[in-house]
Amino acid sequence: MQQSFSIVIHGGAGAITQKNTSADLQQAYTQGLQQALNAAYAILANNGAAIQAVKTAVMALEDNVLFNAGRGAVFTKKGIHELDAAIMNGATLQAGAVAGVRNVRNPVELAEQIMLYSGHVFLSGQGAIDFAMKQGIALAHDDYFFSQYRYDQWIAIRDSEFYQLDHKADTLVGRDKKLGTVGAVACDMHGNIAAATSTGGMTNKKYGRIGDSPIIGCGTYANNQTCAISCTGHGEIFIRAVAAYDVSCLMEYKGYTLQQAMDETVKHKLTNLSGDGGMIGVDAKGNTAWAFNTLGMYRAKRSSNGIYEIAMFT
Repeated sequence: MQQSFSIVIHGGAGAITQKNTSADLQQAYTQGLQQALNAAYAILANNGAAIQAVKTAVMALEDNVLFNAGRGAVFTKKGIHELDAAIMNGATLQAGAVAGVRNVRNPVELAEQIMLYSGHVFLSGQGAIDFAMKQGIALAHDDYFFSQYRYDQWIAIRDSEFYQLDHKADTLVGRDKKLGTVGAVACDMHGNIAAATSTGGMTNKKYGRIGDSPIIGCGTYANNQTCAISCTGHGEIFIRAVAAYDVSCLMEYKGYTLQQAMDETVKHKLTNLSGDGGMIGVDAKGNTAWAFNTLGMYRAKRSSNGIYEIAMFT
């Protein structure tokens, strides 16, 4: 019997409701998620590896200005873009991550090159850019990352001491925030799994702040023995909770199913820490799951057993 294969993606979580999302915007997000999902699924359907599927999905989302990653990244306090990403192979436990880089068109592609060729796991800043140039990773001018919406959003708060958790919100606090990150998890025909995550971080972030997305075990994790996880949310809390690895631990040491472990982490552990957000997951049998404690999460999944779903709201 052929191993089932699956892909799950996300594009951020938060106060995503029908009331505050126009029909045109719903259609645009649906198309963006669908394109990324189908591109990754095609790789899996052609006997491709999970690690390539997640990279492909995340690159598609990075290229879409709607999402807070790559081209659609938010502005920092200094009015620039600082990008973070990570990727992990559940078959080998190899991982690559990058933080605080500028002008890298697809940070997840750089993360993969770090995993494969740098001899390290995590690079940051100018050193990561030097390595990107050595590896021939595509760079882009600041203009490529400019979005009038993102710029206006930053202008509204740049003179304050606030940062903004979201990429499409009208307010800074409460249940109106959206937590912008993109990610993918996949299981291939051989039962190998992988995860990847990418983000532009927080609008108006200061001091070279880095969230959970590029930190292995916090925002991104994959292990064939348990699960592959990609998170989106208030990064500081996900770091403190070691959220992605927490799901793996619940499966390994307590025998939880993927969905049970994700629900326990998101709806209890993170909630108790006042951590907003969500995550997507897959296991080595091709089972898929997602969990979030916000009003919505941009998400989609497709499996060889016929599952195909794109959703935004609770």
